[in-house]
Amino acid sequence: MLVRILGSAAGGRFPQWNCACANCEGVRRGAPGLVPRTQDSIAVSADGHDWFLFNASPDLLEQLIATPALWPREPRHSPIAGVLLGNGDLDHVLGLFSLRESTPLTLYATDAVRRGLEGGNVIFRTLHRFPEQVTWRRLVVDETIALSVHGKPSPIAVNVFAVPGKQPVHLERDGVASPEDNVGFEIIDTRSDKRCLYVSAASSLADLGPRLERADCLLFDGTFWTSTELIDLGLGTSRAEDMAHLPVGGPEGSLAQLARLPIARKIYTHINNTNPILRADAPERLEVERAGIEVATDGLEITL
Repeated sequence: MLVRILGSAAGGRFPQWNCACANCEGVRRGAPGLVPRTQDSIAVSADGHDWFLFNASPDLLEQLIATPALWPREPRHSPIAGVLLGNGDLDHVLGLFSLRESTPLTLYATDAVRRGLEGGNVIFRTLHRFPEQVTWRRLVVDETIALSVHGKPSPIAVNVFAVPGKQPVHLERDGVASPEDNVGFEIIDTRSDKRCLYVSAASSLADLGPRLERADCLLFDGTFWTSTELIDLGLGTSRAEDMAHLPVGGPEGSLAQLARLPIARKIYTHINNTNPILRADAPERLEVERAGIEVATDGLEITL
């Protein structure tokens, strides 16, 4: 199973368009040890030919251009066999609307995420240019589903599980919160039973449970280093937990918990532009690396 990180930044990418924090200013000026990143998304394949996208970031077209494996191989063609959506956040769904040039799409989502996209959303009509331009496949919490390529079973299967989170901001006033609003993915190669956990937005590790014990790779939420990161920098008033993110640092942070787990590869992704682990020489980055955890970069490839 092949896993490629298309984007490793949180919403807003790195640098963020309206931010002049030290990290963003540094990467704009080409400072050593700082690397630009697009917004969070991965691609998974069983054979390097047909691929499944997990999340469709606003930077999707840029990510496709940067990834030869995702280029068309015929006059009208795409190797993208399906797109799986972990939640309805704009930084995970806006890329769908860039895939509107009359190519059929298969979308995998929970009922709650689908309702958020389709319910009264006139923009979604751009993906209804012809009958069955979009085919929906339902994701159900704690159920495993085999993915398909042109109607045929793929060796890749997924089990989705509820992850503590929050509704997208644009749905908070209209929808009723559901455990299906934010899900993580256990991605399974049924040929080898290799497993990759992809959890890019989570306020806790608790609900991953036994999945952590059988995972060969974990891609986990690395949004903020501290709970009060934005507050301390004068860039916001919300704590990490208010935005449903578990901080990396601190005695109760994800780093302290992940360091104890015997998973072969542990990787932080969905990293906010303010997080010091973006700097290669930062003490926080060195602390992460000493714990045996990687910091994702766009284009990182993982073979399981």
